[in-house]
Amino acid sequence: MTSRVATLIGLSAILMWSLLAVMTVATGTIPAFQLAAMTFAIGALAAAVGWIVRPQAVRALRQPPLVWAVGVGGLFGYHALYFLALRLAPPAEAGLLNYLWPLLIVLFSSLLPGERLKLHHVAGALLGLAGTVLLFTGNGAVIERAYLPGLAAAFIAAFVWASYSVLSRRLSAVPTDAVAGFCFVTALLATAVHVLIEPTVWPDTTMQWAAIIALGIGPVGAAFYAWDIGMKRGDIRVLGAASYATPLLSTAFLILAGYARPTTALAIAALLIAGGGLLAAKDMLKRS
Repeated sequence: MTSRVATLIGLSAILMWSLLAVMTVATGTIPAFQLAAMTFAIGALAAAVGWIVRPQAVRALRQPPLVWAVGVGGLFGYHALYFLALRLAPPAEAGLLNYLWPLLIVLFSSLLPGERLKLHHVAGALLGLAGTVLLFTGNGAVIERAYLPGLAAAFIAAFVWASYSVLSRRLSAVPTDAVAGFCFVTALLATAVHVLIEPTVWPDTTMQWAAIIALGIGPVGAAFYAWDIGMKRGDIRVLGAASYATPLLSTAFLILAGYARPTTALAIAALLIAGGGLLAAKDMLKRS
């Protein structure tokens, strides 16, 4: 697999994650950790079904403790912190700090062997950051002292996801099939937290069940496998900068579904984020 193909596969994860918000809204009022447990379990089972025709793939689960710590720590640690942030701070403010992770991926990539951070990578990431800040502040995000614990959780979550993504590159010898195991353990941990702190709420309609299954197969399933391929074999700097498209596309899908409305700030943010992504991907575009 070429770097360009792997990068395109990684970009598909960004597209799937942009559907996360609108699909989550469609699931109704299911508590956060219960929803995480259900969707991560579906994501793990969907991958395991493929092992029927590829029985040798199950060997990917035989990994040393360090690999499991990185995989489960990244998936469960990030989502636990992000859900905590959403409990303790408004979504707009939490999202603003959480979306530092694309910039951190671009910066952390310079620490990898054989990777060199160029000016246009940093410039593209900063343009994307500016667009994301505008996207949230244009929708009325305000930082207040009472929200500091939640904002701290969102900030740490950004570092956790960026670290997991970049460390995946260092663990490039680990097969992507191992992600199924990470998803399964994450589902178990989410179930434990759910039992301890949340009431159980089951879906009321067929549409809600369909949304849960779609989440498990796509944004909380295939997206993690696609991201793993992109991080291990693609251009990590391009993927980091392009990740800023996630909140923009997410807002666009919410508008199409009738859950949000278009604004001037959104249009300007779109230009900044798209421009930043194109600038960061300049090298890849030249090769195409």
